[in-house]
Parts: sequence; structure tokens; C-alpha cells
Amino acid sequence: MSGRGKKNAVAGKPGSKPKKSKSVLAGLQFPVGRVYRLLKRGSYADRVGLGSAIYLAAVLEYLTVEILELAGNAARENKKSRILPRHIQLAVRNDEELNKLFSCVTIAQGGVMPNILSELLPKKTTRSAATSAEQPGSQ
Repeated sequence: MSGRGKKNAVAGKPGSKPKKSKSVLAGLQFPVGRVYRLLKRGSYADRVGLGSAIYLAAVLEYLTVEILELAGNAARENKKSRILPRHIQLAVRNDEELNKLFSCVTIAQGGVMPNILSELLPKKTTRSAATSAEQPGSQ
């Protein structure tokens, strides 16, 4: 075993309350302890505070929720029950702020945005103008 299991109680004190994780205390789903460990081991700075790990975990959780919500809406529009990379691509590229954040990112199997230049579309002819031009000549 790796020794990273959950410790429910303090060693040597039976009947004590189970330990609450940093994520539970912060009210987050993302692992604050793991983010904190990775920040410390990443040698980004000499000292890393716990508040920075909580803040970073909250930002990552917010971005994840935002992308998944938009991708779920895109999947529902395409009548699918599963989010595919194509739906993530559509969600990110249709949102202005996320598009700016992911401007240099290529999403694998995401495809391209549907875009047809207006010059390539067939020219619209108005039937009302054509029929009105024919009616005076038929009298």
C-alpha cells in the first residue's frame, strides 16, 4: 500500500471524531490537500501557504463546473446523453471568456466550429419582387 489512505481518527485515541479533510472544511469538491502537496513539490516558490492551495482548488473547480455545464447544454442540443470532446469544443469556442482562455489549446477529437462564409452561400432571390414584376406585364 502507498500509505495515503484516509485516517479517520487520531492514532491512540479511540472514540475520537473523524478528521475532516481540507476540502470539506473549505467546502470544495476538488482535493485541497493534493493541490497543496503538488504546489510544495513543484518548487514554484520557497514557501507555499495553505490559502493558496484552497484558492487554486476553488478556481479549478469553478472552471471545471463552468465547462461541464456548457458542454452538457451542447450535448443536450445535439440530443445526446453523453458529453463528447466535440461538445466540449463547441462549449468552449462559443463562450467568449473561455475561448480567450483556451485560445492556444487544441481539443483532441473536437472538430472545428461550423462556419460558412456568406460569399459561398447561394444568393437569395425574393419571389415577391419577381411576382410583382410579372403582374404588371400580364395585364
